Amino acid sequence: MKAVVIENYGGKEELKEAEVAMPKASAGQVVVEMKATSINPIDWKLREGYLKQRMDWPFPIILGWDAAGIISEVGADVEGWKVGDKVFARPETTRFGTYAEYALIDAPLLAKIPDNVSFDEAASIPLAGLTAWQALFDHANLQAGEKVLIHAGAGGVGTLAIQLAKNAGAYVITTASEKNAVFLKELGADEVIDYKTTNFAEVLTDIDVVFDTMGGDIQKDSFRVLKDNTGRLISIVGEPDEALAKAKNVVAKSIWLAPNGEQLQAFAELMATGKVKAVVGATFPFSARGVYDAHALSETHHAKGKIVISF
Repeated sequence: MKAVVIENYGGKEELKEAEVAMPKASAGQVVVEMKATSINPIDWKLREGYLKQRMDWPFPIILGWDAAGIISEVGADVEGWKVGDKVFARPETTRFGTYAEYALIDAPLLAKIPDNVSFDEAASIPLAGLTAWQALFDHANLQAGEKVLIHAGAGGVGTLAIQLAKNAGAYVITTASEKNAVFLKELGADEVIDYKTTNFAEVLTDIDVVFDTMGGDIQKDSFRVLKDNTGRLISIVGEPDEALAKAKNVVAKSIWLAPNGEQLQAFAELMATGKVKAVVGATFPFSARGVYDAHALSETHHAKGKIVISF
């Protein structure tokens, strides 16, 4: 089968098309014929070599950890799934990712694609959607009526986090550029702060939850807006400053996504009923060039919604 692989760490020019062995389903697994995948910052961070301490894999490496497609093979001991089912998933993080014509996925990680959702839309959800879900609910324990600040609301994770938080009954504030303000309010944001003209830390107070997708000074400034004693800061980009957390007596932690088919199925049900929608900002073809261009867009940090690779 065709895959886009890297054989060394480095720039986008390391992305190459290659013929690799077809995966074979073992017990508890299925093979999915890929129809779409999507780009996440982990893809190019790993390609550059930033994550090699955490993921010390031999080459070649197939990047990509979002899958949407049709089950083509079912292994032993798999219940509830059959050949021909339309599914999406965030597979386990291995060196055999989803930039390939077929992907091997553990059956418990699968969710059914709703009839009103395309393969491209489904592929945009798993990694970003589960990241938002787990940050807001598993780690921050966001409750109805609470105020949540979601940084970089127009990005892949932000667009989904806004919808999830609004759906849960929270008051949703986000940072974004002015050009995305109307779009983000349509998704459910109650307030959009233009980060180019306004320092959020000077206009906000008493925030219950901050979802940090930026790190650095933005993460540090986020402590200033949190409620003393009960505030929670959840980051997906770096370990928060313990001293700042202690000074305000708040919870502050960095999280790493855990693949979860049940949560993804719950997400699918929100999409099926129209309560949450996928935001696909750009689509590229499945080829070394297509993936190269998709990585280039992701690296700008200014993509709107998710970047999808369509097969």
